[in-house]
Amino acid sequence: MHTIVHIKAEIVKNLAENKVEKTINDSDKKQLNIETVKELWSITYNTDGKPDWSHIFKYYHQDIVFQDTIQRIEGKDNFIDMCNRLTKRTRQLNMEIVSIVQNDNVIIFEWIMTMMFKKYPSTPLYGCTKLLISADNFILEQRDYYDLWGDIFNNIPRFGKMYRKFIIKKFG
Repeated sequence: MHTIVHIKAEIVKNLAENKVEKTINDSDKKQLNIETVKELWSITYNTDGKPDWSHIFKYYHQDIVFQDTIQRIEGKDNFIDMCNRLTKRTRQLNMEIVSIVQNDNVIIFEWIMTMMFKKYPSTPLYGCTKLLISADNFILEQRDYYDLWGDIFNNIPRFGKMYRKFIIKKFG
């Protein structure tokens, strides 16, 4: 039987262990630059099967702001939850970094991400990511730019052509 004192002691012990583990994990972080980003993203996406972000989460700031065409996510826990939802929805996800540049604490890279869903054909998305790196070597902001609907609609017979004609007529 656990008393309140025992439970509090267990909580303090767990917190201390997590702090030590976090310190160990943070100490093996590499400096974020072009080479590190290429290495981290290639490990994340180009494995067989589902993407694995576990090695990259330590580079994200607790107050990360992630934004893309669909959503804006604030906070590391919410960002991790979003990544886990994407993993559950896809059968496989691959990413090819086409080009990458860095200017001071900003890294921008162009990519082709191929998503393989459980019931639908593979879908390539073409986009860019902008990372803002904090002074203490964390990803403080991540902004992904891509044409979600155009890339998906291209794979729907007949509809893709209609969508492109509409876009060109209204915005081209």
